[in-house]
Amino acid sequence: MAQVVSNKRVLLKDYVVGQTKESDMILKSDTIELKLPQGSNGVLVKLLYLSIDPYMRSQMSYSEDNFVPSFTPGSPLKGYGVAKVLESGHSKFKKGDFVWGLVGWEEYSIINDPETDLFKIEDNDVPLSYYTGILGMTGITAYVAFNEICSPKKGEYVYISAAAGSVGLLLGQFSKARGCYVIGSAGSKEKVDLLKNKFGFDEAFNYKEEKDLDAALKRYCPKGIDVYFENVGGKMLEAVLLNMRLYGRIAGIGMISQHNVVEEEPVRYLLSVITKRLTMKGFVVHDHYDLFPKYYETILPLIKNGTIQNVEDVSEGLESAPAALVGMFAGKNVGKKVVAVARE
Repeated sequence: MAQVVSNKRVLLKDYVVGQTKESDMILKSDTIELKLPQGSNGVLVKLLYLSIDPYMRSQMSYSEDNFVPSFTPGSPLKGYGVAKVLESGHSKFKKGDFVWGLVGWEEYSIINDPETDLFKIEDNDVPLSYYTGILGMTGITAYVAFNEICSPKKGEYVYISAAAGSVGLLLGQFSKARGCYVIGSAGSKEKVDLLKNKFGFDEAFNYKEEKDLDAALKRYCPKGIDVYFENVGGKMLEAVLLNMRLYGRIAGIGMISQHNVVEEEPVRYLLSVITKRLTMKGFVVHDHYDLFPKYYETILPLIKNGTIQNVEDVSEGLESAPAALVGMFAGKNVGKKVVAVARE
């Protein structure tokens, strides 16, 4: 007889309009039989770590043309996580393997298409939680934005919004290693101090204390901006457009300020794209997952020798996931937001 265990799950209550609230999600406890259906090609996994990511907000609203599919009300949310394989019906995975990829917000899941949704973790010499961030979607996002889109050069002026987030901290380290002059913005004194004192940003400021973002950028970036890593959107993007230098490059990574609004803010000063000959390119990171082998060759040695540092903001237990997601949009996290569901 297969073991039957309790299975906590976080379900979407209904499609969300406007600001996300913890009450938009329901914590429910069911039971699950720890056994795959007969003939299944899937895998049964135990969730260890859950990644909390801004893009998930778009999945909580109904849209037929979303770049990622909307969640289904009454069903578990789905996001990136690290898990342990308990049983496998797929030749690529075996019992005891550690994997990362798309999993349900539940303690135990059956992944029906593991070859598409999961990556086997080959290097266990770093903490497993790193595969929610620096060795997962977050890391490859920063790598693509830095190397494939903007390619900063030594001596150029790089500005990073949401710089104390997981992508921003990695981009800052990449830029400093390249010999760039790096400026970052964040939403608290604690985060600004982290950027300047631990990660060596040349300048950093608290955008919440600035009444005029254009004036702030002129003060902190008096020579203008060559490269902008866009994580915020809205008024921040407007101010950046006014301060870009000729032939500047902008990587559209995310626009967290627009996730919880009913209607997106219009952006002015787009004529600057023409007059300043700017290159502005957005991307969806899963289009670039073929770069993971190349990325791992680069990043793993740097993590292991301490050249690149990783910062995690960890909450304990699946029940903390709704608050973690809501808190991220309020800027409460420092570095990669992770929920530790189980310790193997």
